Amino acid sequence: MAVRTTVNVLFVFWFCCRESSPLLKVIMDGDAEALMDLVRQRPASLTEPCDQGWVALHEAAFYGQLQCVRILLRGQVNRCTLKNETALLLAALRGNASCVEFLLKHGANVNTANKLRETPLFLACENPNEEVVELLLRYGAQVNLSSSQGESPLHEACRHGALMICRRLLDAGANLKARNVYQIQPLFSAAQNGNAETLQLLVQRGADVNEQAGDGASPLYEACKNGHFPVVQALLTLKADANRATNSDLLPLHVAVRKNHKRIVSLLIPLTSRVRIRTCGISPLHIAADRNRDEILELLIESGFDVNAELSEEHSQMYEDRRSTALYFSVSNGNLEAAETLLEAGANPNLDIFNPLLIAVRLGWTDMAELLVRYGADVNAQMSTQPSSFPSAILLGMESLPILKLLLDNGCDARLCFRCEYGLRPHPAAISSSCFCRISGPIISMLLDYVGHAHLCSRLLDILESRSDWASIKLKVQQPCWDIFSEDGLCQEAEPEFIRPEPSDKI
Repeated sequence: MAVRTTVNVLFVFWFCCRESSPLLKVIMDGDAEALMDLVRQRPASLTEPCDQGWVALHEAAFYGQLQCVRILLRGQVNRCTLKNETALLLAALRGNASCVEFLLKHGANVNTANKLRETPLFLACENPNEEVVELLLRYGAQVNLSSSQGESPLHEACRHGALMICRRLLDAGANLKARNVYQIQPLFSAAQNGNAETLQLLVQRGADVNEQAGDGASPLYEACKNGHFPVVQALLTLKADANRATNSDLLPLHVAVRKNHKRIVSLLIPLTSRVRIRTCGISPLHIAADRNRDEILELLIESGFDVNAELSEEHSQMYEDRRSTALYFSVSNGNLEAAETLLEAGANPNLDIFNPLLIAVRLGWTDMAELLVRYGADVNAQMSTQPSSFPSAILLGMESLPILKLLLDNGCDARLCFRCEYGLRPHPAAISSSCFCRISGPIISMLLDYVGHAHLCSRLLDILESRSDWASIKLKVQQPCWDIFSEDGLCQEAEPEFIRPEPSDKI
């Protein structure tokens, strides 16, 4: 329908911007006497077309000036503009019933369509006018002619909720199963636009409430997407299937959650099969967490949805970080309240390939990190892209001493930071002093507090000797029970790649 709306807007814009003429002004004013004077003085001007192919008769029909139409008819009743518009079509478009009737009585072709294959009847339904529709049908308008988009007059009447026009079209033989180019039937149009009474009429006449469009969307899915609560109620009463999925395996419940229609979600929850949700590969909880629909998230949890449901492989692959749980979405959004709700309901913080704790650590979200640790997040979780054994959480948390302390207090293994395969031997040139200079003294000091025994490698010893401001660290190292370094630990030159999670429209 966006295409159709654009065409109408362009038409109005052109009509308002075109240059006025004395003839046009006379017609717009409905001044029959002045028009007769023009007819006598310049009869040829009445048949001279403008740049769009309009003649005076088209103008008079468009503006609904019946007396002018009577004067101007003169054998031009079926003359067309450059867009193949007749005076009858323009009068029907504008709902000018008296002009429509006069033109029909004087031989206007009732089924001549414009270049978009829109007939006068189609336009009278698109701009609902019961009187014009009745006149056109009485003079033999074909009720099932469709536009270039495959839309029938019944489609248009259903879209606008024109109940009486729909009834009249159906009485005249309108096809309930006509499909447009998107495989949409009239009942779908009624549901899509929130017209419950029209929808019920169509069902009474035999329409199928579960007929799907080309993308697999059902009338119920579309009504849920657009938040038409009365239509959803009507469809469910008429036994619409709440478990019929789209081609992308989304159910009406999924789209109601995404669009934040809580009342509709409440209607759908008891009717939606949990088995069907599992086969879809994505839980409504994922969508609620992704879109920060906190109230709906709580409602779904209270209704028994699995807080540890994981995305299917197909859905997970849509994300670079390969996320899989609702908790991951909430953490990556920084939604502390939703994350706590999920954790309290039993969400496991260690199911994702990339542990949600590492997100909180990298972004410096202390409250989120504390929450995840409190509920058992693995402080020693590693990034799959990290080549060394250096603790990922410590590597990502070096910019925040409070987070680093939180990790160490809860069992993060600091010993791995002080293992070096070179020991006291010379280090390769690739491992330069610059990598150590990025590590502040307080961080090294804190790490030393959490190891029982360590030996410093030659590179770190050189750095300690060169830093006069690290005297307190030297004292700790000189004590008899320190053993420092990491196999690819503090010696490593490059941080592993970290992809900051972004809010996503994948779902």
